[in-house]
Amino acid sequence: MKKIRVLIVDDSAIVRDILSRELSGCPEIEVAGTAGDPFIARNKIENEDIDVITLDIEMPRMDGLTFLRYLMKYKPMPVIIVSSLVSTNNPAAIQALELGAVDIVHKPGGPFSVGDIIEDLCRKIREAASCPVSRLFSASARLAEERRNSSSVQHTLSHISTTNRLAVIGASTGGTIALEELFTRFTPDFPPALAVIHMPERFTASFAERLDSLCVLHVKEAENGETVMPGTIYIAPGGYHMLVDSSGASRIIRVKNGPKIFGQRPAVDVLFNSAAESVGRNCVAALLTGMGHDGAAGMKAIRDAGGYTIAQDEESCIVFGMPKEAIALGGACEVTPLDKIAASILTHTKSIIN
Repeated sequence: MKKIRVLIVDDSAIVRDILSRELSGCPEIEVAGTAGDPFIARNKIENEDIDVITLDIEMPRMDGLTFLRYLMKYKPMPVIIVSSLVSTNNPAAIQALELGAVDIVHKPGGPFSVGDIIEDLCRKIREAASCPVSRLFSASARLAEERRNSSSVQHTLSHISTTNRLAVIGASTGGTIALEELFTRFTPDFPPALAVIHMPERFTASFAERLDSLCVLHVKEAENGETVMPGTIYIAPGGYHMLVDSSGASRIIRVKNGPKIFGQRPAVDVLFNSAAESVGRNCVAALLTGMGHDGAAGMKAIRDAGGYTIAQDEESCIVFGMPKEAIALGGACEVTPLDKIAASILTHTKSIIN
């Protein structure tokens, strides 16, 4: 079996050594080389057969975002961001995903042990190697153009007064692009929404803040015990599962630790299964682009509980993995393009009879 050849790009010699040594221990991976800055990386890309790049953001001579722009324009290939930049004041890692990077992992150090990081990174490298980067880049370029042509948004009060109707959303690879396209189509008459995207701890707050600046509805990272409010979209915090619970007429968000499911925490199935149990027929679920099986069984549970379920179609997906599995299980009431999903959510939440 051909190994996945990885180029490690990081200005820290210590990080390069750690990643090189640890990734070499993954049987499917071969470290093709390391580079201390993008100029060295460019030369290696020109002369080596590279399948996946791990890329730091803060580097000398040229920063990682600038390098990523050039790379996606002239030689698109799968890139995984390895970064410690997680503050909402510096959303560079989220910008990298918008530019076409496949995924993010934390840089080893501090609270993030080498063992935890490497296990996650090896899995993401395997997934990235099969990711259709040209489709990811095309989607990110199209969304960037829409962003440039759109006017600034202001939050408005929701037109609904109750939270008995709820939308739940799941996404993985390509999900930052898909969720932005979906949520920027939400208007004040939409139900509140809970969303899980496979993203590491500490990055989801920055992602939520980014969406909040683009959407009419308020977008925030979910907090344990808070009541679901109209006009709000809640993003599951990275590193924790998110559930929805009922308390009388209210919906309550639960955020908890727990084992990874399909290698993920947060996992879409955890949210969807809780929605099937506590929201049932008052729930509309959408499963978007992503690799793997997460969300398929949970979406089937929502459909079986009387809720309405929507799978993103293959043509509009970056990766037609999670929606495909849901369709195969019989979990999808509808299969539709990404740009039609918002309208479908609204139509079916309005049709719910209480």
